Amino acid sequence: MRLGIRYRLLVPLALLLIGVVGISLWSAHVAARRAEDRVAGQIRNVSQTLSSANFVLTDTILEHMKNLSGAEFLFIRPDGSRLSTFTSTRVDVPPEETFATVGEHRIGPPVRVDGAQYRCRRLVLTPPSPDTGGVVYIFYPETLLEEAIADAVRPSFLGLLFGLVAVGLTFGIAQRLVGRIRALERRTRQIASGDFSPMPLPRADDELRDLIASVNEMADRLARLQQAVQKTERLRLAAQLAGGLAHQLRNGVTGARLAVQVYLTEHPNGDPEALGVTLRQLALMESNLRRFIDLGRPGPATRETLSLTGVLNEVVELLRPRCRHAGTELRWEPPKEAISIDADAGQMTDLFVNLLGNAVEAAGPGGEITVSLVRDGASAVVEVSDTGPGPTPEVAGRLFEPFVTGKPEGIGLGLAVARHAAEAHAGRIDWRREDRRTVFRVELPAAPSS
Repeated sequence: MRLGIRYRLLVPLALLLIGVVGISLWSAHVAARRAEDRVAGQIRNVSQTLSSANFVLTDTILEHMKNLSGAEFLFIRPDGSRLSTFTSTRVDVPPEETFATVGEHRIGPPVRVDGAQYRCRRLVLTPPSPDTGGVVYIFYPETLLEEAIADAVRPSFLGLLFGLVAVGLTFGIAQRLVGRIRALERRTRQIASGDFSPMPLPRADDELRDLIASVNEMADRLARLQQAVQKTERLRLAAQLAGGLAHQLRNGVTGARLAVQVYLTEHPNGDPEALGVTLRQLALMESNLRRFIDLGRPGPATRETLSLTGVLNEVVELLRPRCRHAGTELRWEPPKEAISIDADAGQMTDLFVNLLGNAVEAAGPGGEITVSLVRDGASAVVEVSDTGPGPTPEVAGRLFEPFVTGKPEGIGLGLAVARHAAEAHAGRIDWRREDRRTVFRVELPAAPSS
């Protein structure tokens, strides 16, 4: 049998309330009896005082007795004359037989005098009273008795009232707690269905707030994990697609390059410069195809100590003909000190060919590209800047993701490959806009200086 949190909270409290109700009712009954007995004791003491009095009862004495006890008095002398604290002595008294069943500790039967309700007690005076044979009737107001009983039972009913209020508050708190738990349950189901948006934190600073904050943190981590999985999946698909196409295209490019090399060997008097440009362009194409084949590999195939300056020299010379053809100025000044890295030569060449190739396309005719290399502590820092307009806002935040590109003819794999190569060598790559230029910055761990 399923028992919800609401009932788990309320059942013990309900049992406690039943006990409180029972005890309160019993206490109220006992308190009422005690209050009535206390009033009866006061009337009994008054009766004993009158019985043992050795003075004659007068109007003044009866008035004093009234002020002391709060009761009204009627005294009928043996000769039938009357004294009374009422406004009139014509007061109807109960028949004598009605007092026969009144116990020692009871107040007396109810009577009504002048529209007011009283409890009446009869006392026959005996010696040594000078008024022996006279009868004293004591009328105790029902209102005073009710007030005494109410004062006695009020604490019990206040306890009962507070118990009921506590149950109501507990029920309200339980309802609110269950509502918050159900909202949290709905939120976890939304997370399970793929909605990772955060849940608003409640104002109450309690354990549920901490739990909701933990759920939001879990949702954020799941969102990042989903993005990483999707990115990895895109890389895997890109690797499969690129590998299949690149293998086919690379065979044709390699054959064309070998054919040009054979032609240069057999015709040494030909135009070596034009054919050299052709060879470099074919080598660039082959390099691009190779990077697509390498896309998605977990790390570099081989590592060796490379001169990063030499890699950049080779890439710059490879792209200079393209810059001259496009009318783009390419500035590169090698550093005076030698800067080396431990890396895979092919991936490093692919990385910087990609960056410079993108810069050439972005700068366009009449544009300018600047390449710099410096050593910053334990890192080698390469910056490639161009005067192009920069990425569009739609792709600026996802520039290094696969298949994200702002070029009409682009497929969005170049920068993804560049980042893959940098991260595979424990480096990083980012970009910024600075002085109306787009700057790509690559940091790689530098080899120790010789």
